[in-house]
Amino acid sequence: MDLQKPPLAAPEPRPEPRPEPRQRPAGPTVRREPEAPEGCLVVAIRLPVRIVVLVLVVPVRMVWDALVVAGRFLNDTLLRPLGRALLWLGRAVFVWPFVGLWRYVLVPAGRALGWLGHVLLVVPLVWLYRQVLTPAGHAVIRAARAVGTALAWVYARLLTPVGHALMWVLKGLGAVLAAVGTGVWAVAAWLVTHLVVVPAVWLYTWVLAPVGRALLWCGKGLLWLLRMIVTGIGTALYWITRILFVLPALALWRWVLAPAGRVLAVVGRELWDAFRHAWRVAGHLSLAVGRFLGTLLRWMFVEPVRWVYRRVLTPVGHAVRDSVLRPAAEAARSVGRATRQALAAARESARRARADFRRMLLGEPGQALPADRREPSGREARSLGSSTTALTKD
Repeated sequence: MDLQKPPLAAPEPRPEPRPEPRQRPAGPTVRREPEAPEGCLVVAIRLPVRIVVLVLVVPVRMVWDALVVAGRFLNDTLLRPLGRALLWLGRAVFVWPFVGLWRYVLVPAGRALGWLGHVLLVVPLVWLYRQVLTPAGHAVIRAARAVGTALAWVYARLLTPVGHALMWVLKGLGAVLAAVGTGVWAVAAWLVTHLVVVPAVWLYTWVLAPVGRALLWCGKGLLWLLRMIVTGIGTALYWITRILFVLPALALWRWVLAPAGRVLAVVGRELWDAFRHAWRVAGHLSLAVGRFLGTLLRWMFVEPVRWVYRRVLTPVGHAVRDSVLRPAAEAARSVGRATRQALAAARESARRARADFRRMLLGEPGQALPADRREPSGREARSLGSSTTALTKD
């Protein structure tokens, strides 16, 4: 039996839409500089480096892809359900008991304590404030107003005249002391001017100023001499340092380190490019191997199981359903109907036997007498015993 599926009809080719002409940006166009030509060293290094890196990276990439697939399968089948179960368990163990404790224990207890505090503290304090503290405060305010009125009268009638008298006496004493001080200050100023200021000015003009100018000139000469000495020493140290350290270091950098750095940069760049290229190639190889293994597993396991399910188990199941299960279900339903009918007949017989036994012991039950209603019943209620209503009756 052929297990392959019938080939599907190839779809008709659709006309490809014409690409719309791209509009050029309004801004100025940027000209790209042509890439610099690569040297022979780069070309010589690139091919062997890429081959070696490809050989080393392909197994690593295949192992990485296998680990990714295994991790995704493990996450979907084990870790995520386990995490959800642990989350539900954590809620059931930690969150819900605290929520129930808060909702059904702490909140009612807090409300009860609040009501008790209101009854035992707030109400008595409000009564104390209204009935005791407010009258006492009003009394204290009245007493304070009386004392303030008395103190204001004492200040206006007694302390103010006494203060004015003391101020007049102090002003007189101040005028006398000011006159005496003015005279003393004038005498002291004349003495200081002629005994201190005039000799000090003469001393500064004829002694200190010439000596200071001479010392300043000597200091400028010493400073110029020290500057020349320091400049000479610095120039000598500069040339010694330049000849012994700077020029050798510059030559080492220019002729050794810079070329070596350029070579290492080229090698590093080529290694990085080779690693990226090898990683992409290994990804394609890993994808191809994965698809081959998936196809192989599908044709070895999935397709045979699907064929057995479709070609063997499904017809057998249909046959068993049509020949065994449906007749058995019909028989079970008929047995159920017969059983329900028998039980209903038995319940009806038992009900009639109980009614006959009750009628034999207690007699026939009395019939209820119709109630004496003042209003007519039935059709007479609408026409009041006549073919016409009360509104159309003559």
